[in-house]
Amino acid sequence: MIKKKIKKKDNVINFPPKMSSIEKEIEAIIFAAAEPLDLETIQNKISKKADIEKILLKLQTEYSNRGINLVCISKKWSFRTSPNLSNLMTQEKTVEKKLSRAAIETLAIIVYHQPVTRAEIEEIRGVAFGTNTLEILMELNWVKPGGRKDVPGKPIQYITTDDFLSHFNLQKLSDLPTVDELGAAGLIDSSNIDNAIFGTGKFYKEKQDDKKEDIYSNIDEMLSGTLESEEDR
Repeated sequence: MIKKKIKKKDNVINFPPKMSSIEKEIEAIIFAAAEPLDLETIQNKISKKADIEKILLKLQTEYSNRGINLVCISKKWSFRTSPNLSNLMTQEKTVEKKLSRAAIETLAIIVYHQPVTRAEIEEIRGVAFGTNTLEILMELNWVKPGGRKDVPGKPIQYITTDDFLSHFNLQKLSDLPTVDELGAAGLIDSSNIDNAIFGTGKFYKEKQDDKKEDIYSNIDEMLSGTLESEEDR
């Protein structure tokens, strides 16, 4: 009896599954948007109710190995060029982006004490604001008003924006280095700093008279170093 050899088909191409109409709508909406979109905005733009977050996570997986990735920053979604291909997008052009020391100090204070008022920033720095210091940070869209403090006069409080997170490649504020991490990196003397002042949102007042050292000068170096690296691209 002659046995016939059965050839196995091992050259079958597995095509990706077809996208549903809602998935196509969400993909198109995010692609066409001028800015990142949150779940509520996306839901309001599509033709019917759907599990938006589930679909976005699916799309994120499908785009993870492509030239364009779907990313989520501060609960808002957008398409971005894959980090692996960022070198193709660079321009042979030097752009001047240098902040003053006062602006960098102010940014550092807002980052770690937000929400914080202009008067509180001046008290921490020990000097009055220079011309347009806060305005420069607001023009960069790194800082914005965040309501008013419930005290006499109702002063405006300032907070960081999603653009700040995006520029420094942070997913959320809790990704910022802690006092221990800054100390380990040699940026501050952590033995003389109260850990509670970093990332708590509370205004730093205690022991201010005893500690004349400006703890923000070293954080300035961290922020300005990132800015200088932008100039070299």
